[in-house]
Amino acid sequence: MRKERDTKYLLFAGKGGVGKTSMAAATATALSEKGKKVLIVSTDPAHSLSDSLGKKVGPDEKKITKNLYAIEIDPQKAVGEYKEKIMPKVDSIDALRGLGLGDTFDMMGMTPGIDELAAMDKFLQYMQSHEYDYIIFDTAPTGHTLRFLSLPELMDSWVGKIIMIRMRFSGMMGMVKKILPFSKDEPDNDMGLEHLQAMKKRMEEARKTLSDPKKTTYNLVMIPEEMSILESERSVPVLRKYGITIGSVIVNQIIPSNPKCPFCTAKRRQQLGRMKDIKERFSGYKIKEVELMKEELHGLKMLSATGKGLVNNI
Repeated sequence: MRKERDTKYLLFAGKGGVGKTSMAAATATALSEKGKKVLIVSTDPAHSLSDSLGKKVGPDEKKITKNLYAIEIDPQKAVGEYKEKIMPKVDSIDALRGLGLGDTFDMMGMTPGIDELAAMDKFLQYMQSHEYDYIIFDTAPTGHTLRFLSLPELMDSWVGKIIMIRMRFSGMMGMVKKILPFSKDEPDNDMGLEHLQAMKKRMEEARKTLSDPKKTTYNLVMIPEEMSILESERSVPVLRKYGITIGSVIVNQIIPSNPKCPFCTAKRRQQLGRMKDIKERFSGYKIKEVELMKEELHGLKMLSATGKGLVNNI
């Protein structure tokens, strides 16, 4: 029998190229070494989690170490599963258009961003898991992430409308069955309603979880450069709007002191000026500094060393 745990959720996001996947993987590795059962989930289409861990990660949960598990959500696979669950299996949409339901199917099958909706559906499923002490989400670059986090509210309204349409459609089944050949094993009154109702419930619970600081924290990852700082700063009011707590601001790729290197010294001086700016703009938040390494940060040994400094006070 599996142990049910009081799961906490850590989300990592930032501008592309700032090392958010490395910071998420380092945190996951360090927590797992402290005896916590951890799942790291990548929703970033770039799928750099495999490179960071130094092990191939796929669309199914994979055990990396004793306490560490990982998964990379495959957008195409997620879209396929999503459509299969919520779209009615009909052989002719044109016949339904004649009944005035054409807009309904356009809404369900042709909605812009259906890949994001599908990824959110997966995201919600993992938020229901009680198998892990921590579930860490390595998300897409900041702009996509903020849109992603707004989806529970949007989907709640959207799914509610679809449920109403499905109920109307279900009531017309007698008429539709005379027009369309349905599979024999397709329930007469199902048409995906059960999945939609379950999804709606998950979204309501997800909104509560995301806005509960005891359950969920959001970690902004940046580098000491103006564009990265500005993008992170713009995300703060959006996160506040959705009641999401910022757990820490991680400043990555800080050049270590090296008096023998004039270029390094000049660049570090510039970064230290940026650090002063960061501390002023993000005053009140926990700021964690990570130095730039000589080698690319990947593999469990390097991740563990970096992660030890990130998991303090988590």
